[in-house]
Amino acid sequence: MNTKWSVAGHWGGGFDERGLQQWAADLRAQLAAPDVSLGLVFMSPAFFPHARAVLEILRLQARIPLLAGCSSQSLIVGARELEENAGLVLGLYSLPGATLRGVHFTQEQVEEANGPGYWQIETGVSADQTNGWLAFIDPFHLDAESWLNGWNEAYAPAPVFGGLASGDFQEQIAQVYLNGDVFEEGGVAVSVGGDVALTGLVSQGCTPIGETWTLTHVEQNLIHRIGNRPAYEVLAETVGKLSPREQRLARGNLFIGLVINEYLEEFHRGDFLVRNLLGGDPNSGILAVGALPRPGQTVQFQRRDAAAASEDLRELLGRLRQRLGGATVYGGCLCCCNGRGQSLFGAPDHDARMVQQHLGPLTVAGFFCNGELGPVGDKNFVHGYTASLALFVERSSLRE
Repeated sequence: MNTKWSVAGHWGGGFDERGLQQWAADLRAQLAAPDVSLGLVFMSPAFFPHARAVLEILRLQARIPLLAGCSSQSLIVGARELEENAGLVLGLYSLPGATLRGVHFTQEQVEEANGPGYWQIETGVSADQTNGWLAFIDPFHLDAESWLNGWNEAYAPAPVFGGLASGDFQEQIAQVYLNGDVFEEGGVAVSVGGDVALTGLVSQGCTPIGETWTLTHVEQNLIHRIGNRPAYEVLAETVGKLSPREQRLARGNLFIGLVINEYLEEFHRGDFLVRNLLGGDPNSGILAVGALPRPGQTVQFQRRDAAAASEDLRELLGRLRQRLGGATVYGGCLCCCNGRGQSLFGAPDHDARMVQQHLGPLTVAGFFCNGELGPVGDKNFVHGYTASLALFVERSSLRE
């Protein structure tokens, strides 16, 4: 992967106008390409009082025509995950032939949205003008699920990558950034069109257990029967067939995977939308899940833990590398769940380091999220415990 098209840096100090000016100018000087197309900025809450000033410094000194990002307690740059005293991360990307447009949207618009035409009019971007979106959302004042449902109507199968910001949980304040503006509500999204495609992966941190099944009786989020048998019985049998060690790992870590695209001949990692198993009743045989499955849908139970998360990300990165082939990759944005990092893996830099091992050297800027955005099949979803990696790729060199 070639890094001449992009560069990312970390500022570990506080607000220092002159220091930030010099740092941003020095970072810009490291970029081999003549022009910056896009800047991505992620800041820790310590910068909240100075966020607007920081944005202006970065835009001016790094000569950024379009700047987007959000706040987060923990940040990512290159192979590093900065989980304490994070500071500020800036990524600069040169994207030849890209057509970019940044927009801010609000909860009021989410509630007004009434069909696919609504968002295309509000953003000024039609479905055939975008190859994908990067989005950063305020989780305290915007219903991300409802927003994404409407966005899918307007733009699917174009992928949406990104995440929900974090900030001050006591005050319930997070910030999202677009150019020189600081918003404490809503979301920002950047459309990537023209000669640059947006691709990547969504690693949901699970490994499948047992076999695939078909749902045969469902009511709302309650699964009554799987393969014409009581759903709880099928789950108990699946767990019972695991080795004693796997049964220990599965205790308290069981989930369900729902296939999104039933037209595939075989189902693999990445084809399942992973959702919570909320509970089960051995007497009625019913399982409650954190989704609205449908009769006839293919499912497979899943286990989530550190080993499963490593295995999942490793396999998906290997598959992504194969798909990229010799494509020109201009850089990436990595969004990881707050529930990952050292608290899950017991060591620093797990996800960021693995991305570099499989795809590097690759310019990456990113942050830890309150929820991650990414596609499964041809629809986009809000995920949890996930690593969502978006790559800017030369469209003509990307394998279909």
